[in-house]
Amino acid sequence: MQAATHPHGVMRRSDREITDREEIDAILRSEKVMRIALVDGDTPFLVPVFFSYDGTALYFHSARSGSKIDIIKRNNKVCFEVSTGHGVIESQMACDFEARHKTVIGVGHIERVRDEAEKKRALDAIVARFTEQHFEYPEENFRATAVLRIDIDSLKGKKHGFA
Repeated sequence: MQAATHPHGVMRRSDREITDREEIDAILRSEKVMRIALVDGDTPFLVPVFFSYDGTALYFHSARSGSKIDIIKRNNKVCFEVSTGHGVIESQMACDFEARHKTVIGVGHIERVRDEAEKKRALDAIVARFTEQHFEYPEENFRATAVLRIDIDSLKGKKHGFA
């Protein structure tokens, strides 16, 4: 999962690259929304999803059918992005304003979670990002919900405006 082997190549601004895996993991654990980019033939498809991260894979939930699921069935490759710390670094010159952020971009492939214990752990982890309450899932809802896992092939991080 090294940036040097990332399919988008080596980062042009190496001074902004996050090379510390703990810092990358902290970004993935700090945020609740991840954007996933899929490709259907020659048409891109981008969607935000609530997610969880277990240190090796990302999990999100979905309805069992729809555009996202149809595309994943045809092409399970994914690019994902999570960012935090958004702001603006102002300047005296309009063209010198810059974005303050910490961002992780990765690629991987999506697999549907079929094991019920893994599915429940993933749903519990997603819910835990929003509340400390613990829930039992009604069987009908549990069956109607797809849980998908992104097996990460490569990650890279970038930050600007942070020490």
